[in-house]
Amino acid sequence: MSDMSIPGLVVGIWGPAGDYVRAFGVADKTTDAPMQTDFYSRIGSVTKTFTVTALLQLVDQGKLSLDDPISKYVPGVPTGDQITLRELAQMQSGLTTYDDVAAFAESYLADPHQSFTPTQLVAFALDKPLQFPPGSQFQYCNTNTVLLGLVVEKQSGQRLPDYISEHILTPLNMTHTSFPTTAAWPEPHAQGYTSVTGPEQNATDWNLSWAWAAGSMISTLADMRIWAHALASGTLLRPETQRQRLDTTVPMNAEKSALYGLGVFNDGGWIGHTGVIFGYQTGVFFLPQTQTTLVFYTNTDVPHEVGTAIAHAITSLISPDHVYH
Repeated sequence: MSDMSIPGLVVGIWGPAGDYVRAFGVADKTTDAPMQTDFYSRIGSVTKTFTVTALLQLVDQGKLSLDDPISKYVPGVPTGDQITLRELAQMQSGLTTYDDVAAFAESYLADPHQSFTPTQLVAFALDKPLQFPPGSQFQYCNTNTVLLGLVVEKQSGQRLPDYISEHILTPLNMTHTSFPTTAAWPEPHAQGYTSVTGPEQNATDWNLSWAWAAGSMISTLADMRIWAHALASGTLLRPETQRQRLDTTVPMNAEKSALYGLGVFNDGGWIGHTGVIFGYQTGVFFLPQTQTTLVFYTNTDVPHEVGTAIAHAITSLISPDHVYH
């Protein structure tokens, strides 16, 4: 925390060796109020794990196939007849991520409290040429998951937040997890700090509609403990569908130290996902070999590698044979 100037950190570890739940540092730099283990936090891209789980449930219900082209459900996607839902979930579509498009960045940062619709979000990217042929390589892309969220809505007949609440959160009794549709969120929570525009800013009340299916959700340490196990074990899916989810064969980097599956990745044996959103970072993982769960939150997104550094430091201590890189 000292090396990377992390204001506050909450860590939960649960396993055969015992439980470790601790909060460190401050939740508010102005008042020096301490971080607390029961705080809500924005979980950023861990939201993707819920969106893809919803998609996979619809596979189990026979309402779609992972090998369907996205053009079957959403019009206007470049080469949409060649990009499959599986390639979207595996981050292999070749589409541009809308949040890297200058027009989007300029619009959002001019007023971080504004709302976007999912259709507006993907529109920033769908007029851009493909970065590579679909299925040929890995490139992390929020456009992919927003498109999958639109597919879930079309095939389920429900709004994505409602579907996730009814079919994922309620069955798992995750009563402190939500998919907000406004900038408001529950108390208590830490203030979140970002430097996306240069000088440090407080991003706590920024509107996260811009992330939608790719990053808008909020949760707690205790609920993410439930989710880490359900995600890795396939509680809500048929065994064959879960096997496909965990078929992590897509290298995320040149070293192949992390492999991506369907909205989830495997790094050193730890299965889960990280989340980075303005002001906050999250890690949610489960290690099947030792039946150990690891969840952590910070109230900064600077630098982008904070989550990786925390996960590496913790796993080097608690699972030296399974270190997160």
